[in-house]
Amino acid sequence: MNRFKKIISLMLILALGIVLGACGSGSGDTSSKGSSGGGDGLIYVGFVQVGAESDWRMANTKSMQDTFTEENGFKFEMVDAQQKTDKQITAIRDFIQKDVDYIVLAPNTEAGWDTVLGEAKEAGIPVIIVDRMIQTNDDSLFTAWVGSNFKQEGYDAVDALAKALENKGISPTEGEIKIVTLQGTMGSSAQIGRTDGFEEKMKEYPNWKMLDRQSGDFTQEKGQEVMESFLKSYPDIDVVIAENDNMAFGAINAIKTAGKTCGPEGDITIVSFDAVKAAFESMIAGDMDVSVECNPLHGPRVKGLIEKLEAGEDVDKIAYVEEEVFYAKDAADIIESREY
Repeated sequence: MNRFKKIISLMLILALGIVLGACGSGSGDTSSKGSSGGGDGLIYVGFVQVGAESDWRMANTKSMQDTFTEENGFKFEMVDAQQKTDKQITAIRDFIQKDVDYIVLAPNTEAGWDTVLGEAKEAGIPVIIVDRMIQTNDDSLFTAWVGSNFKQEGYDAVDALAKALENKGISPTEGEIKIVTLQGTMGSSAQIGRTDGFEEKMKEYPNWKMLDRQSGDFTQEKGQEVMESFLKSYPDIDVVIAENDNMAFGAINAIKTAGKTCGPEGDITIVSFDAVKAAFESMIAGDMDVSVECNPLHGPRVKGLIEKLEAGEDVDKIAYVEEEVFYAKDAADIIESREY
């Protein structure tokens, strides 16, 4: 009896399909890739963001939100994972279930993505990685990556420190230069690249001494907490390397609270990363010496990739963005031109 019901049901479904096909003839092609967002022709983009831990991250989010609008032909949905990799993995699986057209991922850490991105690949959903990179032996798990060369940023920070010291009348090659580093989220591409790049290139200056490195998790609050600890352990710090601007702001607060001075006219030289607008304000105020740029405006770049993919064109697998280094002496002339 159950088998008979199944046969009858199948016959009814086939008959209904024929009727609907006839009724729908001449209504136009509705099979375009961007139809999964509810049949409205919009391209459905699911964005898995790290969180809102810094000014840079919020600028990155805004760039995506401003780009992927209905007016531009997109349905956009974002998940803030609050700096938790497991929440990002859950969000990716949710987007797979929703049958989005593209998944854009800003990974919290480098490792642990093969399984879930394999699920996205099996579902036929292209994944575009932004900002931080992932560790994988299977590059087919993602379609493209857009972001910064973090190791080069580390190299740039060494050159920037040498120049900042010279700007203060201090020889970067003479006398011991005592340094501490506020690292970002451990295991993230930005932390790994900036730490490794700086460590590698600072070997050119054998008189530079790295006193300590600790993670401030890319947040101002944690950056201040770690800097307070550094100041208690090392009373004669010459340089602070902050692997993002927000941690630098926290470090500056800690330095001032301890009764010490920093910036171009101060005792402690501050070298930071990201170059958000607030960093320019800090440089103008005389608190920070230099910030190495990390461009967060990825929205238009990702949109360009998606448009090429929609047109059936090939895209570059890896695309580094161009970035600069900004010094306190130039900050007032540049700040009004900054977009973030």
